[in-house]
Amino acid sequence: MKSAISLHNLTFQWPDGTPALSGLNGSFTPGRTGLVGRNGTGKSTLLKLVAGLLEPSSGRVDRSGEVGYLPQNLTLRSDTTVAALLGIEHILAAMKAIESGDVSQEHFDTIGNDWDIESRADEELQQTGFGAADLQRRVAEVSGGEAMLIAVTGLRIRRTPITLLDEPTNNLDRSTRRSLTRMVEEWPGTLVVVSHDLDLLEHMDNTAELHAGELETFGGPYSEWKAYREQEQAAALQSAQSAQQALKVEKRQRAEAETKLARRERTAQKTQKDGGIPKILAGKRAANAQVSAGKLRGTLEDKIVAAQAAADAADAKVRDEQHIKLELPDPQVPRAKRIAELHDGGRTFVIQGPERVALVGPNGSGKSTLLTRLLAGSPAAGGNAVVGGTPPGLPGGVLLTDRVGYLPQRLDGLDDGASALANVQSVAPSTPSGTIRNRLARLLLRGPAADRPVGTLSGGERFRVGLAKLLLAEPPAQLLVLDEPTNNLDISSVEQLAEALDAYRGAVLIVSHDFAFLERLGIDTVLELGADGRLQQRRSLEDVALD
Repeated sequence: MKSAISLHNLTFQWPDGTPALSGLNGSFTPGRTGLVGRNGTGKSTLLKLVAGLLEPSSGRVDRSGEVGYLPQNLTLRSDTTVAALLGIEHILAAMKAIESGDVSQEHFDTIGNDWDIESRADEELQQTGFGAADLQRRVAEVSGGEAMLIAVTGLRIRRTPITLLDEPTNNLDRSTRRSLTRMVEEWPGTLVVVSHDLDLLEHMDNTAELHAGELETFGGPYSEWKAYREQEQAAALQSAQSAQQALKVEKRQRAEAETKLARRERTAQKTQKDGGIPKILAGKRAANAQVSAGKLRGTLEDKIVAAQAAADAADAKVRDEQHIKLELPDPQVPRAKRIAELHDGGRTFVIQGPERVALVGPNGSGKSTLLTRLLAGSPAAGGNAVVGGTPPGLPGGVLLTDRVGYLPQRLDGLDDGASALANVQSVAPSTPSGTIRNRLARLLLRGPAADRPVGTLSGGERFRVGLAKLLLAEPPAQLLVLDEPTNNLDISSVEQLAEALDAYRGAVLIVSHDFAFLERLGIDTVLELGADGRLQQRRSLEDVALD
C-alpha cells in the first residue's frame, strides 16, 4: 500500500542543540494509526514536523496531501466562536459578504468549492450535540471537552487527506470520549492519533511505536500489538539467555585449553631439564608447541569474540521494561478510622479506612471544585486549618485528618530550580538522603536524574518527582487526593503510577475519566457527581460506563 506520510532520515534539534529526533525513517499508510511511545521519545514533535509547524534540521517529510492538525493543548480565547473553532469562520464571512452585495473575487476565492459548508457543518455537529444554530456561540459557553470535539469536527469538515490528533481524549469525560470514538471509526483518509487512551487505540487499524529513535508499525490495534511485542520480547529474552550461556561455554573452553597448554609446557620444561631428549630436539618441539598454542588461542579468542557479539546483539533486542517496586512507611489507617466526608448538600458519603474511592462524572459537573472545597484550609492546599468548610447546598466535604497528600492536574508545588532530592527532602527533612535516593531510584529517578533541577526533567520524570513528594512525605499521608493523574502520561508511566499506588496502604480519592486505570487500582467505592451537583454511589465502574 502506498504511504500517505514518509519520513526520510528525519532529524530535528531544538535551538539549544538538544536532539529530539535523529535519522528517523518510516511511514504511515492510509487508514487509522495509533502512535504510541514513552514520554520524551518525540511523538508530539514528530506530528508538528509532519504538519509543517516545525522545519527538520535535516532529512525530509513527504506527504500525499494537505495536513490537518489538532495540538495536545487546545488554547482558546473565551470570545472565540464555534465557527472559528471549526475553522470555517472566514468562509461564512465571505458568503455573508456576497449575500450583502459584495462580489469581490477574493470572497469567491475564499469559498472555493465550499458553498455547502454550513449544511456540512450542521451535519457533522449533530454528532456532538450541536448544530448550525450554534455556529456563532462563544466557546466560553461550552465545556472544554465539547470544545475539543468541535475542533475535531472542524478537521472532518475541512476534509484534509491527512489528519493528526495529539492526545485528543485528555480531559474528556466518558460521553465526549464515546462521541470522539464514533468520529474516529468513520474517519476518511489518513488519521494518525497520539494517545494513551487504550479504548481509543483499540479502534485503530495500525499501531506505530516510536522507540529508541526508530519507528515501527504493526498491522492491528494496540492490544494485538502489545501481545505481539510481549511474545517478541519473550523470544528475545530467551535468545539473550542462550547467547549468554554460549559465551560462558566458550570462555570455559578457553580456560580449560589454557590449563592444558600450561600443563604441557611444564611437562616439556621438566623433560628438558631432566635431560630426557637432546636440546636441539627439545627446542624444535618447544617452537612447534608455541606455534600450535598460538593457533589454538587465536581460534578460541575468535570464538569468544563471535559469542560476545552474538550476546550483545541478542541483549540489544531485550527492552529495559522499568517497573516500580516500592516499600513505603505504613500510614497507619485502621479500617474503622473515618478519613473524610463528601456531601452534596443532602447526602453524606464517608471515606473510611484504607478505602480507594473513584470520583467520576461529566465535564463541568464540579469534580475538581469539590476537591478544592474538600482541601480548603488543609496543609496540602497551603491553608492553616485542618477542616475545610463548604457553603450549604454545594458539593464539598470535610477532612477528618490533617495528613493529606494532593496531586493536582498541573503538578503545582514543585520547585523547578531544586533537584528531585531537594524537593522530597523539603517534605521529609529527617529522612536520610541515602534513603530518599534509594526510594527515588525505585521510582525510576536514578543517579543524575535525582540531582538535576526539576525544571530540566522530562514530563514523565517531573510527574514522578511530584508522586515522590506525595508518597515519601513524613509523616506518611493517610489520604491521597489525585486529580486526573494520568493526563499527559504515556502508557508506561500510567502503569508505573498504578504500581506505585499498589504499595500505598492509606486511603485514596481519585478523580479520573480513565476507567482502565481505575480498574487497575482496585477501586472499592465509585461516586458519581452529576451535572446537577448530586452525588450518588454506583455499584461499579461498569454501571457508569453503561449510561
